[in-house]
Amino acid sequence: MAVSSAETANAPILTRLSTLDRFLPLWIFAAMAMGLLLGRVFPDLGAALDRVQVAGVSVPIGIGLLWMMYPVLAKVRYETIGAHLRDTKLLGTSLLLNWVIGPAVMLALAWIFLPDLPAYRNGLVLIGLARCIAMVLIWNALACGSGELAAVLVALNSVFQILTYSVLGWLFLTVIPAWFGADTATVHISMSQIARSVAIFLGVPLVAGYLTRTTLMAAKGSAWYDGVFMPRFGPTALLGLLYTIVLMFAMQGHRIAAHPLDVLRIAIPMLVYFGVMFGLAFWLARKLGFDYEATASLSFTAAGNNFELAIAVAVATFGITSGEALAAVIGPLIEVPALVGLVYASLWARTRFFAVPASSASSRPSR
Repeated sequence: MAVSSAETANAPILTRLSTLDRFLPLWIFAAMAMGLLLGRVFPDLGAALDRVQVAGVSVPIGIGLLWMMYPVLAKVRYETIGAHLRDTKLLGTSLLLNWVIGPAVMLALAWIFLPDLPAYRNGLVLIGLARCIAMVLIWNALACGSGELAAVLVALNSVFQILTYSVLGWLFLTVIPAWFGADTATVHISMSQIARSVAIFLGVPLVAGYLTRTTLMAAKGSAWYDGVFMPRFGPTALLGLLYTIVLMFAMQGHRIAAHPLDVLRIAIPMLVYFGVMFGLAFWLARKLGFDYEATASLSFTAAGNNFELAIAVAVATFGITSGEALAAVIGPLIEVPALVGLVYASLWARTRFFAVPASSASSRPSR
């Protein structure tokens, strides 16, 4: 039976998420627990995983890293980029928020909250540099933002990460801290190391995703691709993420057992980051005169992060048992409840600061 748009809009936000997305924190917790159990039952699992490597990453881990990125990048609407490229004010604002302000805010929070834990600090910096390209489409839709604009910003972020992530990673991890006299002796990476990780774990799935989208849309049409194929193929990205988390926690279990409060210390700056970036982006977009739909899209793309990329680069650059990898893998667990809360905040701000047509009033979340 068909469900009307009014009924869909009036449904509580959590019920408008798919079952997989709604219980994502639970799946991540379960994957962590399974990984810890595997690590305890098979203490030599880490050595076994590292026997066969490609680009410094064990093949079993590499498969998971590639798979969790591939379906996400097959969802990006690359063909919509040209329609919005002429709006330089809006795109410039997005680039400023995503590639200047966002990384700077995360760098500052990492040093404020984790001055004595350089590995976790580096992991947070890698997260701050990995701009959101996936789940933002879900949060934006729930908040009644512009779907087309969000798709354009996601596509631009995908391309921009290929071009800039390695340079910014080297800059924010080794160069900028030294300007302020901070100790960077624990960071022994080069731009080429990060570039190789990005080229493999973002470049390969980006090309695969683009080719998948263009080929299947040409053969079957956009309605079939977006309405039939992606609803079945897209959720498999979560399987890749959970598979990777299981293996990573199997190798990280001893560290977590020894330092249980580290997860909390990693989570606090992330929560602050989500709130600061969303609030700043929303305020700036409103000051610049954007309508609500554009404001919501800008705010969610500014607040979200591409944790899949951060995990891939952390593992490939620092190793699967590193603190950087642990910080990156904690990210999705924190992001989901935080962004759900920001959806409610966005819808409240819509009625408070923007003129909302009477027909749209039902889009407010139920209480």
